Amino acid sequence: MRSALQTLGWLACIIYSTIPSFWLVIHPRVEYWRSHHSPYSRLLPLWFGMWGILAVITAPWRRVVLYDQPWMWLPAIALFLTGIWMYTHSGGGFSWKQLGGLPEILPGHPEQRLITTGLRSRVRHPVYLAHLCEMLAWSLGTGLLALYALLGFALLTGAFMLRLEDAELEKRFGPAYREYRAQVPSLLPRWKA
Repeated sequence: MRSALQTLGWLACIIYSTIPSFWLVIHPRVEYWRSHHSPYSRLLPLWFGMWGILAVITAPWRRVVLYDQPWMWLPAIALFLTGIWMYTHSGGGFSWKQLGGLPEILPGHPEQRLITTGLRSRVRHPVYLAHLCEMLAWSLGTGLLALYALLGFALLTGAFMLRLEDAELEKRFGPAYREYRAQVPSLLPRWKA
């Protein structure tokens, strides 16, 4: 059972940790991707390639355990549930197309709207925060070195990606986004009304 959880956590963290890298490919060259008829036909294989690269890099350390404390699954479960709660509540007002980034890379996409209500009134990037909660949960529960390394990679690339995403959103939504950014934190939610 423990080995299966470690493998599942490793695979999940590989996928989660490449999400910022995937968007780092898009945000600096959004006009380039918009010029393609079907950008995802090129982007998805690139993303799958990222999974493979990180799998190869982290495979030698995927069984290196920093600690083996079964009680660490208690905070991990709380983080899993927090992440799931954020996923379900961050979609309020968003369509699946928006969550998948289609308005960002498809020119003239009809769903160009800024959502600032619900959970997004407390944190600008709740989906990324949910990803981080899930990664931290897997890392805490398994105690695997590779998962902590993947979490660090996601935090590093995510910091750059969020800056680029904010800049791209400011281009699309102008003063409305600047005002929103000034009032709502990026990743650490503001819980006071």
